[in-house]
Amino acid sequence: MEPYEESRAIFQNLSPIDHRYSISEAPLYRALVPWLSEEAAITANVKAEIALVLAHLKVRGKLDPGVRETLEKAGRDLSPAEVYAEEEKTRHNIRALVNVLKRKVPPEFSALVHLGATSADILDTGLAWRVRGVVHTVLLPELRRLEIALCDFTGREAETPQVGRTHGQHAVPITVGFAMAEYVSRLGKSILELERLAGQLRGKLAGAVGAYNATSMIVKDPEELERLYLEELDLKPSEHSTQLVEPEYLLRLLLEMNTAFGIIANLADDLRNLQRSEIGELREGFSADQVGSSTMPQKRNPWNSEHVKSLWKAFMPRAVSFFMDQISEHQRDLSNSASQRFVADYIAGFSLAVNRMTGVVEELGTDRERLLANLLGSGPAGRGNIPGGVLAEPAYILLAESGVPNAHEIIRRITIAAENGRVSFAAALEKEAELLRRIGEKMTELGLIPEPSAALSWFRQPEQYRGLAVKKAKELAAKYRRLMEPGP
Repeated sequence: MEPYEESRAIFQNLSPIDHRYSISEAPLYRALVPWLSEEAAITANVKAEIALVLAHLKVRGKLDPGVRETLEKAGRDLSPAEVYAEEEKTRHNIRALVNVLKRKVPPEFSALVHLGATSADILDTGLAWRVRGVVHTVLLPELRRLEIALCDFTGREAETPQVGRTHGQHAVPITVGFAMAEYVSRLGKSILELERLAGQLRGKLAGAVGAYNATSMIVKDPEELERLYLEELDLKPSEHSTQLVEPEYLLRLLLEMNTAFGIIANLADDLRNLQRSEIGELREGFSADQVGSSTMPQKRNPWNSEHVKSLWKAFMPRAVSFFMDQISEHQRDLSNSASQRFVADYIAGFSLAVNRMTGVVEELGTDRERLLANLLGSGPAGRGNIPGGVLAEPAYILLAESGVPNAHEIIRRITIAAENGRVSFAAALEKEAELLRRIGEKMTELGLIPEPSAALSWFRQPEQYRGLAVKKAKELAAKYRRLMEPGP
């Protein structure tokens, strides 16, 4: 066994990502490993070094057939363990990688390895290649799957009545689909922005201070050499470099990830609250063998939604270090060396949350009887509960439209009477014959009811007052489902 190559029981790993989640989310974990693991980081750096050798050969007109495969095979033969063992001597990770790679490539190419490059030319370029790869290959497909699940649920429940809530209090009626359409719209835009920003990531071959000092000693056009180098990795050069790529390319992408993470955490919070015993409008999937509590057998906790919120709490604050990595003294200091390594953990944590949220939404159920009962205001009338009170708003608006100047105050007093009398809003309104007549006439004029006498019946059915909720839900579900489809 080579130095640093060891067999380790999975439960001896320190990060929950590498034990708990590598087991429970095994397919996703396996998809992340080729991009985010330490082996992936070294592989990307080797790929960058090989790309540099190929660029030198292109400039010199010496890239003969078969050379590419020879060099790429040499890169594949290099192991992370060899690099780590060499680093014990060099105390420098990239110099260690270069030393090992020089021994792997044919002797005639050895002098071209790392020629004209500084460490960050390799590290920043390799990181950009990896992050773009994991976003396009793993994260965006996961997010699109979640978005499509949200679209499906939104379309399916577009007409299902639900009471809207502001400040935790019943407001006016909406639909379940309309409530979910909020997240369809917010997350959909974030997904599109993530795709755009991932495509903006940049690399560099500009040397120790970004002024192409070293490569100007090798070729007549250092920027052309840089372009050829980065073309091998399907990247473009940073517009200006110090020893580092401009940090804002990666920063903006990571901040958009954090934005999307917050949207998903907000959704998780809403879903968790709507599963409360006293609300009970939605429910997560719950398998036959699943246990909700170690002591209370009846419990069916919304633990997956809570889990997503918990992951957000763990990873969201890391955005602070993303901002801190924006700062580097003069042309370079090493203060981002350790902190930037945890970008991989962040992307992994975000991906895990997306995957868990998708499972919640795909198995999410509704209790339509409970939804309607909550909207109607089931339970005894009294303080804080006026059955049908969600229709106070249209009553006020219709009364004002009929020419009553103090309509809001009049309706407010009727709601107080309903509360004190422990009756429904419709019952309290029925006692105000003249007001009800005026409201009914206005409703008839607007085509809401066939005749004024039908007004009272309308106020007993709050689910009819839902504005454009159905229309918006269906439109947004259709729009973002279409936008999530793969391009031509």
